[in-house]
Amino acid sequence: MEASDVINEPRLWRNNGWTARVIKNEEDEGWAVEMIKDGEAEPALVGPWTMGRDKKNPKPLDVFAFQTLIKTASEVLRRHEHQLHAMLHKTLTVDHEEGQVLVSLDIVPDEDDPYATLSAEDAAGESLARVRVGPNFKLSPASARAWINDEFRQPD
Repeated sequence: MEASDVINEPRLWRNNGWTARVIKNEEDEGWAVEMIKDGEAEPALVGPWTMGRDKKNPKPLDVFAFQTLIKTASEVLRRHEHQLHAMLHKTLTVDHEEGQVLVSLDIVPDEDDPYATLSAEDAAGESLARVRVGPNFKLSPASARAWINDEFRQPD
């Protein structure tokens, strides 16, 4: 980021890939701050902001508040990414007569053609099967066992 892109104003700071903007809180008489990561349309974080000494205007942004806001907004994004990953990628281990089988479901949330890939590996990490299933396939110990017992055929 060039020095000319850096903004340090009482209600607007831009630096380090982030923009902090103090805005009127729509829900009450107070103020809020929104943190927007460069390139994103929606704020990663919106939270209450402190009133200034006059109890009318917002407290001005400063370097310490901006750094804290970056840290908090980054953590919110990290948690969101972990939650999304957990929703789209599921794995479980099933005991089978030939040993443990790791079954994975990876959902691809494509807008036009969402789908998922169901795959299985043996305990040594060797691929046993890989099939395309619907994005709404429910991976559970029972569905994984049924797939294994059906010799990894395409589930219904």
